[in-house]
Amino acid sequence: MKQRNRTTMGTIAQQRKAMLFMVLCAVMWSIAGIFIKWISWNPLLIAGARSILSAAVIGIFMASTGRKLKINKYSVCAGIGLSGSCISFVIANKLTTAANAIVLQYTAPIFILLFSAFLFKRKLKRGDISVVLATTGGIALFFFDQLSPGSIVGNILGIIAGFFLAVMFVCVGQAAEDDSVRMSGILLAHIFTSLVGICSLLFVDFHTTSLELLYVIILGIFQLGIPYVLYSIASKHCPPLACSLIGTLEPLLNPVWVFLFDGEAPGLYALFGAIVVIAAISAWCVWQNKSLKA
Repeated sequence: MKQRNRTTMGTIAQQRKAMLFMVLCAVMWSIAGIFIKWISWNPLLIAGARSILSAAVIGIFMASTGRKLKINKYSVCAGIGLSGSCISFVIANKLTTAANAIVLQYTAPIFILLFSAFLFKRKLKRGDISVVLATTGGIALFFFDQLSPGSIVGNILGIIAGFFLAVMFVCVGQAAEDDSVRMSGILLAHIFTSLVGICSLLFVDFHTTSLELLYVIILGIFQLGIPYVLYSIASKHCPPLACSLIGTLEPLLNPVWVFLFDGEAPGLYALFGAIVVIAAISAWCVWQNKSLKA
């Protein structure tokens, strides 16, 4: 009995630690918008530069923990998906508000549901259909604000970022949640993004300041690299529902930092749209968790 109690207490302690890591992870992810706004570089170059540093952090973590780089169709496709999401997200941040970019990227679960229905022939339940409809309505509200052509393109790229992120999750899921495949996919994503950024130097003018270099270092190491390491550790012990709900801190905090430090605020329709999207996906996560336990 004492041994069982110690085991239970140990499991609870591990879960609490994992949930704390997820909170730190979400908070660190959320600083992307403000630093991207403060860097004057071409967005492809920003994405590539931060990914070089992130790839170094993740590579060191994998080497130090004995995780081997796995190159297969799942890790490569996951890498392409995450790379596409990173690039689209950075460009979206430059064209539309940070709130629009992050909330529209957060629609990834909706694309996962659609992939499941149309590619894997999984029958959608009423709850699945409801969240798709609610989220679609929320997305539509983003386009009711008085937007410039650039902002409209930015919103579309935010949705594309969500689509690519869903591709990454689906590919990892097909690999039966193999941790090595997931980490390899993340590492490959940053390598691919780095290559895109390096190639962009051939087509864009480049000038910078020491402060912008500091911002890129913060993005690469503290906004991407370390959070992915924390996520890898946390995902082993943090319940999936907790991971999903704690993850909502990112789209909630990202626009807050930008508003506080840069004065940028989303439009009224976009604000209502964000509430609809985040609430619908969070409610769906809770409903799905109950369905799995039933």
